[in-house]
Amino acid sequence: MKRHLFLSAALVGLLTIAEVALASDVANPSPAAKDEQTIWELERAYWRYVQENNLSAYADLWHKDFLGWPSAPHPFTKTTLQTGLPRKPLRGWHSRLVEFKPAAIQVTEDVAVACYWITFKWLDKDGNGAANTIRITHTWRKTGNDWRIRGGMSMPEPDTSPK
Repeated sequence: MKRHLFLSAALVGLLTIAEVALASDVANPSPAAKDEQTIWELERAYWRYVQENNLSAYADLWHKDFLGWPSAPHPFTKTTLQTGLPRKPLRGWHSRLVEFKPAAIQVTEDVAVACYWITFKWLDKDGNGAANTIRITHTWRKTGNDWRIRGGMSMPEPDTSPK
């Protein structure tokens, strides 16, 4: 009888310890998981700023020494990006986000790489425009508490519709 009571008490103790351990893992996500969440929030903000034509907030996401190669014939710097965004709205066009689809993310210390698909439309003054899907990779660098895009690359998603 004493042995049965001892085993029951030991089992209850182990279950309690396991429950506390599991609850603490859920309540305290790892720093990398928090950083991943932050990066995805910043990527969504990036597209919200583009849609709103908020050049100041958009430019603030970019590291001062950014170098990337968007779906364009040549690489861009932060200055190139800042002068490129306002062109279409000045001609009566505005963008509309259709879908943001994360693919993968990895955070290692102060560097994060995020890969995703974005589908958007550049709409004319009458609201007409075709959907475009592109693949994007952004490399983020954390300095202090702030993450900034240090590099990136994008390309159009191939058209897979039957011809």
